[in-house]
Amino acid sequence: MNAEEAVVLNKVCGILRRELSAEEYVAYLQIVTPRIGDATKELREKTKGLSLDDVIKGAKEIEERGGRNEG
Repeated sequence: MNAEEAVVLNKVCGILRRELSAEEYVAYLQIVTPRIGDATKELREKTKGLSLDDVIKGAKEIEERGGRNEG
């Protein structure tokens, strides 16, 4: 993106923030944000064989680390 495009995009986002509620603005960003891959399929593959307790425990551990990867 060049500087002129960035200025236009910034102006558009400012207008949207003023004219839309927070929920509408988030919904708009979700609509226009490109997605790569199939997140549902990837999540199923990553959690295959895990119990709900395992998933909750893993989520709590990630939260305790502040979302950072170990390693």
